[in-house]
Amino acid sequence: MRSTQPPSQHSSERLSHALNALPVQRASQLECHGPQTQWLVEGLWTDQAVGILGGEPKCCKSFLALDVAVSVASGTACLRQFPVRRSGPVLLFPAEDSLAVVRQRLEGIAAAAQVPFASLPVQVITAPSLRLDTAADRQRLAQTVEQQRPILLILDPLIRLHRLDENDATQIATLLSYLRELQRQFQLAVLLVHHARKDSHASRPGQALRGSSELHGWGDSNLYMRRKGTQLTLSTEHRAAPSQDHIPLQLSEAGPVVSLKVLDRSSVESEAPLAPNERVRQALAQVREPIPVQQLQKLCGMRTAKVCSALAELTAQGQVTRDANGYQLKLPLPVSRPIGPQGNGNGKHSVLSSETEAGSAEEQPAEG
Repeated sequence: MRSTQPPSQHSSERLSHALNALPVQRASQLECHGPQTQWLVEGLWTDQAVGILGGEPKCCKSFLALDVAVSVASGTACLRQFPVRRSGPVLLFPAEDSLAVVRQRLEGIAAAAQVPFASLPVQVITAPSLRLDTAADRQRLAQTVEQQRPILLILDPLIRLHRLDENDATQIATLLSYLRELQRQFQLAVLLVHHARKDSHASRPGQALRGSSELHGWGDSNLYMRRKGTQLTLSTEHRAAPSQDHIPLQLSEAGPVVSLKVLDRSSVESEAPLAPNERVRQALAQVREPIPVQQLQKLCGMRTAKVCSALAELTAQGQVTRDANGYQLKLPLPVSRPIGPQGNGNGKHSVLSSETEAGSAEEQPAEG
């Protein structure tokens, strides 16, 4: 049956379909070379990237975040090693540390970087709280970003910015989407400090982040701090650039100046890692009384299963004892004193005692 619609209507429908179609290009005609990676801090953070700075508690995450802030604001190399490719104002919200502590740390890092602290364009949000799960605070943050026009926004840490269930992907994705929109609207980078699970050394750094996997997948650039014993390490992860693992760091102190610095990797790697049994034995040598497994695990920086396995072997070898309070190194037996000249308990003098007495008699001057 032939269509009764006029030709002009057919043409309009074909034109409408063409306008709604997706753009397509033959694969051989695609560009050979994509855009070069644009860095904010070379090797650490790509320009206008969102991402996570993660790590277990007490791994100096905040120190690293502040070092990034000073470097971007001043244009000096981060950690005195990673060049800054784009510098400008930084907006910081430190939700856990007092403002006095934040100032002291920033001033120390500025001194280590040899930049004037007074003119450093780091703006600190001094509000007592910031709830990014509420529309009012999201609007306030957006207005603050619009006023200050930073090229880097640092929020430290995530757990203080909401009351959501971090394990619920839907809830956490809503918060992350807001930060992504903020990044795109104002063309800035967003660095979000976040905690990793305790005792997570067996996992890949990104998989060790606490909460939903949305957090790991959200980041364009991610940084991970880890502590093994006394050694701090930094790993990097980027969506569009090579990553680096196990960069050795140290928190150094020179008078009032406290800052992180990169250690010589070769000198650190030349030290052979201790076997689990030796690490447990050394940890027990530091205590004077039995300690439970949980406390020993924290001293060793090892997984609980490895600590228990090492304790079982050391106990079987007779090097460790256990009581109701926990484990400790087996104390050495008391050393017996040599038997005196009065005898050895059987009515006779020992040969050593006799010889000693004889020698003493020879040394005495002759009478008369």
